[in-house]
Amino acid sequence: MPPRYPRDLTGHGPTPPIVHWPNGAHVAVSLVLNFEEGGENSILHGDKASEAFLSDIAGAQPWPGQRHWNMESIYDYGARAGFWRLHRLFTERGLPITVYGVATALARAPEQVAAMKEAGWEIASHGLKWVEHKDMGEAEERAAIEEAIRLHREVVGQTPRGWYTGRCSENTVRLTAETGQFNWISDTYDDDLPYWREIGNRDQLVIPYTLEANDMRFATAPGYITGQQFGDYLIDTFETLRAEGEAGSPKMMSVGLHNRLIGRPGKIAGLIRFLDHIAGRGGWCFTRGEIARYWAEHHPHERRERPSEMRKRRFLELFGGIYEHSRWVAERAYKLELGPAHDSATGLANAMARAFRSASEEERLEVLRAHPDLAGKLAAAETLTAESTAEQASAGLDALTEEERARFTELNKAYMARHGIPFIIAVRDHDKPGILAAFERRLANDTPDEIAEASAQVERIAWHRLKAILP
Repeated sequence: MPPRYPRDLTGHGPTPPIVHWPNGAHVAVSLVLNFEEGGENSILHGDKASEAFLSDIAGAQPWPGQRHWNMESIYDYGARAGFWRLHRLFTERGLPITVYGVATALARAPEQVAAMKEAGWEIASHGLKWVEHKDMGEAEERAAIEEAIRLHREVVGQTPRGWYTGRCSENTVRLTAETGQFNWISDTYDDDLPYWREIGNRDQLVIPYTLEANDMRFATAPGYITGQQFGDYLIDTFETLRAEGEAGSPKMMSVGLHNRLIGRPGKIAGLIRFLDHIAGRGGWCFTRGEIARYWAEHHPHERRERPSEMRKRRFLELFGGIYEHSRWVAERAYKLELGPAHDSATGLANAMARAFRSASEEERLEVLRAHPDLAGKLAAAETLTAESTAEQASAGLDALTEEERARFTELNKAYMARHGIPFIIAVRDHDKPGILAAFERRLANDTPDEIAEASAQVERIAWHRLKAILP
């Protein structure tokens, strides 16, 4: 196959799924508590250097071969004090919480794990260790994922059904999906709604996460300085999404939290302001597992053929006739850098239009000449292509009066004599009187302008034809 572009820059597109969250919620709020303390980089854990990520130490750098006492102490605060402050806050309010639990961190925190389980929190996997995966080979990362699942099951007593690595590689989503263990994976930040990814035979649900409605920005620049800034940002996010939901397009909102960050007294005040605010709006908090169950039930995945994944033979079988008697347009489109964005009618129409527009002037004229006259001899002889027959019938051109047929014949002859090409119009956009009016108006155009108009109409006809095949 020619080169293909793997990133999906379209997603749900301009018409996202119509979502009806449980309890009439206009926003599905997902509160996520990251439990990483005890799983971070440390020579105590067999790592080559100390941790340097997401702490209150400005400009922290790894210390090769040494324990970073201050860094360890800040992480310790998260487990020793921050966690319990957050635990009291969430349990007193009866809020559903999803924990991203690093397996080795959970193994070093039996009291906290017991408290999570007692509260009924969802405990998802946050990987084996809180370390970078980007430099891991596939075999190493696959082994780390398998060990994370094993250790999580051993420590928590249940196999994790959700996964978020955070410090992931380009292979992480695929490798975690291939385990077949997870109802949801969150190693993306690319949407406000869940979506499905096809990975081999696995239809994997992805619930995107957030790095902006996230207390990690207390430890990054630019970031939050005060708890009030964090609370204001969360409230603004919620209110924007709530307004969209009330307008008929409900979304979800992830809130990322860390024991050692938001667990500090000055920072947690902003979170409390946010929780008070949404409580006054009716709540609307769900675990990610609850969101996954809703999505799987109400928006199940349906597999379909995708142009960007087709072999050439199948591609030409489906799309070789989109441009009238001009298979070469599809052949050239196939050679472009297709990707998920071209798996819709609009996307593939664009690729085919590119092939058409970049052709020589004579090649484009041949495409125009390949089109039949409207209600002409080919239609009368019933020798139009199936697509043209259906299109002309949609505008009633297969049921003309004798007077109408005579007028079309007269216009066809005059148009061909003036411009040297058949009159081309996307008849699905018009009714019979509208087509006749356009015919008479365009007959008087200059030929170069009319060739440009006819070319645009050819592209429009192609889009209509693709709409009959693709979403």
